[in-house]
Amino acid sequence: MQHIPSVRFLNRSTPPHLMTLIMLAGMSAMVMNMFLPSLPNMTEYFHTEYRLMQLSVALFLGVSAILQILIGPISDSIGRRPVLLGGLSLFLLATLGCIFAPTAHVFLFFRMCQAVSAVAMVLSRAVIRDLYDQNESASMIGIVTMFMSVVPMISPAIGGLLDELFGWRANFWAFFIIGGITLWVVWADLGETATSTGKSLGAQFREYPELLRSPRFWGYSLASACCSGSFFAYLGGAPFVGSVLFHMSPSMLGLVFGAPAIGYMTGNAITGAFATRLGVNRLVLYGCLSNLFGVAGSLALFLMGYGNPWSFFGMMMFVGVGNGLTIPNATAGMLSVRPHLAGTASGLGGAIQIGGGAMLSGLVGTLLTPESGAFPLLYMMCITSVLALAAICTVYWRERQLAPQVLPD
Repeated sequence: MQHIPSVRFLNRSTPPHLMTLIMLAGMSAMVMNMFLPSLPNMTEYFHTEYRLMQLSVALFLGVSAILQILIGPISDSIGRRPVLLGGLSLFLLATLGCIFAPTAHVFLFFRMCQAVSAVAMVLSRAVIRDLYDQNESASMIGIVTMFMSVVPMISPAIGGLLDELFGWRANFWAFFIIGGITLWVVWADLGETATSTGKSLGAQFREYPELLRSPRFWGYSLASACCSGSFFAYLGGAPFVGSVLFHMSPSMLGLVFGAPAIGYMTGNAITGAFATRLGVNRLVLYGCLSNLFGVAGSLALFLMGYGNPWSFFGMMMFVGVGNGLTIPNATAGMLSVRPHLAGTASGLGGAIQIGGGAMLSGLVGTLLTPESGAFPLLYMMCITSVLALAAICTVYWRERQLAPQVLPD
C-alpha cells in the first residue's frame, strides 16, 4: 500500500475525504434510479407511451457510456478536479431543463444531458486508484460503494414517496439540491490527485489501443459489464413488472425496487473486508456465481408457476451481492492492468459497462408486455450472467499463461 498523508475534511491540500468519494459515487447511483417509480405517472403527465418514457433510462446510460470514453483521457491529461467541477456544474443546468421541460421529447433531451453526472462515478474510482495499489484500491472501492449502496437501496423508496406527495418533479428538485451540495464539497475538499503525464489530450486518446490489446483488461471489464448488465436489465424492466404485472403503487414499488441494493451493500462489505486477503479474481468469480444463482433461481420459480412480487424482488438480492463483489474488484483489476492509464481505463471500462447496460435496458423495455410476463427480462438477465462468468474465467486463463512472467499482459 502506498503511503497516504493524513486526511482533513474540506481541506483540498490533503487527499479527499472518504465522505467526498462516497457522495460522488452515491450521486451517480441516485440520478440513475431515484425517479424510476415515477415513470408511470410521468407517462401520464406527458400524454405519451410508457415505452417512450422508459427511454429515459436507456438514453441516459447510452450517453453516459459515450461520455465515459472521453472523461478518462481528459482527466488523465488535465486533471481530475477541473473535470469534476465542470461536469457537476453542467449536471445542475441539465436538471433544471428536466424540471421545466414542456414535452416528453424535451425532457428526454435534458435527461440525456444529465448523463454528464458520469464524471462523479468515473473519477471517484480513478482518484482511489491514484492513491492506492490494486488490492487496496479494490478494498477502498468496496468500502466506498458499500456506503454508496445505501443510496440505490433507499432512493427509489424516497422517489416514490416524493412522487405521491409532490409529483414527479420533486425527484428532480432533489437531484438539483444534492448536486449543488456535492459540487461545493468537491470544490472544498478534493485537490488534484492525478500525476501529470506531460502528454497532450490527443496522445492520451492514442493510448487506448494499449488497453484494447490487453486480454486481462477485456476480461475484467466484460465481467463487470455483463454482471452489471443483469442489474441494468432489471432497471429497465422491473418498473414495468412491478406496476403493470403486479399492480404495485409507486411507493410500494419504490420500497421493493431497492432489494438488489441490500445485496449490493453486502457484497461491497465483503469486498472491503476480504479483497486484500482473497484477491480480486476470486471475489469477481464468487460475484458472478451469486449473480447467476439469483437470476436462475427467479426464473426457475416463474417456470414452476411460483413467481410473485416477493420471489421476483427477493431473488434480486443475490444479483446485488454479485454486483457488489464483481464491480469493485473487476474495476480495481482493470485499473491496475495499466496503472499509468487509470483514468482512461476507468472511463473505457465504465463505457463498456454502461453502454451494454443501455442496450439491455432499452431492449428489455421493448420486449416486456402484459402477455409476456417477466420472462423476457429473466432470460436476458440469465444470458448476461453466464457471459460474466465466462469473462472472469478468461482472466484466470490469461494469468496462468503469464504465470512464469511478470504480468505485462
